[in-house]
Amino acid sequence: MISTNEMKSNCFIEVDYHQGFKNKQIVGGDVFLHHKIKEENRIIAVLSDGLGSGIKANVLATLTSTMAINFISNSKDICDTAETIMKTLPVCKVRKISYSTFTIVDVDNIGNTRIIEYDNPPFILIRNNRIVKVETKLLKLRYNRYKENVLKYSEFSSQMGDRIIFFSDGVSQSGMGTKVMPLGWGTEKVEEYALSLIKNNPEISARDLAHNIVSKAYANDSYKPKDDITCGVIYFRKPRKLMVLSGPPISKEKDKEIAEMINNFDGKKIICGGTTAKIIARELNKTISVDLNDYDPEIPPCSTIEGIDLVTEGTITIGKLLEALESDIRQIDYNRKNAVLSLINYLHDSDIIYFVVGTKINEAHQDPNIPVELGLRRNLIKNIVKILEEKFLKETKLQFL
Repeated sequence: MISTNEMKSNCFIEVDYHQGFKNKQIVGGDVFLHHKIKEENRIIAVLSDGLGSGIKANVLATLTSTMAINFISNSKDICDTAETIMKTLPVCKVRKISYSTFTIVDVDNIGNTRIIEYDNPPFILIRNNRIVKVETKLLKLRYNRYKENVLKYSEFSSQMGDRIIFFSDGVSQSGMGTKVMPLGWGTEKVEEYALSLIKNNPEISARDLAHNIVSKAYANDSYKPKDDITCGVIYFRKPRKLMVLSGPPISKEKDKEIAEMINNFDGKKIICGGTTAKIIARELNKTISVDLNDYDPEIPPCSTIEGIDLVTEGTITIGKLLEALESDIRQIDYNRKNAVLSLINYLHDSDIIYFVVGTKINEAHQDPNIPVELGLRRNLIKNIVKILEEKFLKETKLQFL
C-alpha cells in the first residue's frame, strides 16, 4: 500500500483518450474533456455521449461535458449537477428525454477518487493486474416525469499503478450482430483485453492503452463502426521526466553549466538548436552526426549525439511543434518521420518536462526578411509550455539562462 505522502510526492496522474467516429460521420457524438485545477492539484475528466450521432449529438455531448467540468470544479452537489445538465439540454420530442450519457472522474492530489456515471458502460479499475470491483451507490433523480433517472456514484482511494478505464457504448457494443459477438464485445471482454495489454506491456501509457482498445473496437465492427467509439484512461504512476534544452546561454561562461545539467539529468534528453548542440558536443567531447534517414522536406533533419535522445534544429522546428500542438494532434499522420513528430511523441510520453532556454540573441532571427513565425525562441517555448499544461495536463518547469 502506498502512503498518502508517497502518492502526493511521487505519483503522476496521466489522463488521455482516443476516439473514432461512426462510419461516414465527420463529427463525433462523443466528447471527452479534462481539466486540471492547479491550485488544488485536482483533475476532472468527463466522457459524454450525445443522443444519436453527428452534429446534434456533438452539441448535446459538448454541453453536457462542459457543464459537468464547471460544476464539479466548483464542488457543486452531484445530483444538482446532473439535474441541471438534464434540464438544460433540449428534450427529444419522441423519447421525451434530454439525453446525453456521461462519466465524470474527479481525482485529487492524494488519489481520492469520485466517479459519477449516468447510462454509460461501467468504468473498469485495474490494480496489480486484476479487476477491482468498487461499491457503487445509486442516486435517484426526479427531474423527468417520463423516466426514472439513476446516477451511479463510486468513491475510493486510488493507488500507484492503478488504471481507470471508461468508455462509450460504441466500445462495449462493437461487433454486435456478428457471429462471433452477437450481443457485442461486452464489458467483461473489454476487461480481459485491457488486462492482456497491461500484462504484455506493464508500462503501457494511458494514451496507448486507450488507442489499442478503440482500435480493437474498430476491428470488431470490421472497420466500419456503427457508433462513435471513445475510450479514456487515467493512469497513476511514477512521473517520467524530460529535459528540453534550446538556445545558447546568454554568456559563454555558462556553456559548461548547461552541458553538465543535461548530462546529469535523470530522464530523457532533447536538444533543439544547432548552436546549442555544438556547445553540448564540445563541452562533453562528443561528436554530432546528421540522421540521413530523416528526409521530410518541410522539417529540418535530426542529428545524433551520444547520450542525447533527440537532437533537432531550433526555431523552425519549435515553431512547427507549436503549430502541431495547437491543432488536433490525433489527426496527425504518425507514419511520417520527422523531428516534430519525434518531439510530440517524447512530450506525450513524459509527465514532468523541464525547459531550459538560452537567452543569447540569435542575430539571424532579427533580420526583417525572416518570416514572422520564426519569432523569438523563448516566446515560442512559453506558448508550448502553456499548451502542455492546459491541453495535455503536463507539469512543466521553465528556466532561462
